[in-house]
Amino acid sequence: MKKVLLLAACLSLGFSSFAQTEEELKSQQAPKTAEIAKLQGEVDALQAQIDALPGWKKGAFGTIGGSISQFSNWFNQGTPNVSSGNIGISGNAFANLKQDKYFWRNALNVNFSWIKFDDESIDTDDDNFREAVDVFNISSLYGRNIAKNLAASALGEYRTTILNNFNDPGYLDLGVGATWTPLADLVVVVHPLNYNFVFAENDAVFQSSLGAKILVDYTRKIGAINFKTNLSAFRSYESGDLSNWQWTNSFGYTLWKMIGVGFDFGLRGNRQETVNYTNGLLPAGVTPFELGDGAVDNQTQSYWTLGLSYAF
Repeated sequence: MKKVLLLAACLSLGFSSFAQTEEELKSQQAPKTAEIAKLQGEVDALQAQIDALPGWKKGAFGTIGGSISQFSNWFNQGTPNVSSGNIGISGNAFANLKQDKYFWRNALNVNFSWIKFDDESIDTDDDNFREAVDVFNISSLYGRNIAKNLAASALGEYRTTILNNFNDPGYLDLGVGATWTPLADLVVVVHPLNYNFVFAENDAVFQSSLGAKILVDYTRKIGAINFKTNLSAFRSYESGDLSNWQWTNSFGYTLWKMIGVGFDFGLRGNRQETVNYTNGLLPAGVTPFELGDGAVDNQTQSYWTLGLSYAF
């Protein structure tokens, strides 16, 4: 009995000592955590001052995702002999020059992906990777300061596909107006005088026009997080059917050194593209839809990519 009581007393003392030690460690941890937060705030403030200095600022980050698989005589599924895979690559790069009287901002966004589904039981089945996502955007913005956060500006922006149907369609916006920069990483472009050049083989559907351009871009790095959001919209003065918009977003979280997790998604609205695609689905002999007759609804386009990321 004495041995049992002695053992119980030792265990009780051990748990008590452990609890006291944990409390002591937590009490020591709290002020250090507060100190780290204070130092991080000072680091962020210094980084903001560095970002505001004149000169070039360059950077890039991207996402790579993919998988491959092969099944042989796997009879439990509908296609027992299949080889499949998907590959996705996205990238964002910028080169910005800031001076006391002017700025020049250049940006590139690409997103490509390929997919494969080969039923090896069918000799004629396609065993190649096919294009799935195909996005290419490049822009250049020049501004001459007229106030602290306001500048007269000129913008050139080109959007197309690379892997399939290069420049069919392709869009080139050239315009002038004003740019507002309320934050170092936020740019708001409003150009009431902008011409939207549209390049395409089907000129009966795709038409160039004069209109207004709005572009909003926010690119930021906070600790281990890289993110970019970009909205590009054109409003035609001739017809709403000639207007278009595109919103792309990229996120990258660094887990180890330069490697992390990335997520990209985009939305687009373009009635000309919707009409052109629908025309290709019509049966032979059916009169194609004419742009503006309301026969085709403008459908929102979208894509997303999730995978490993690499920050430069």
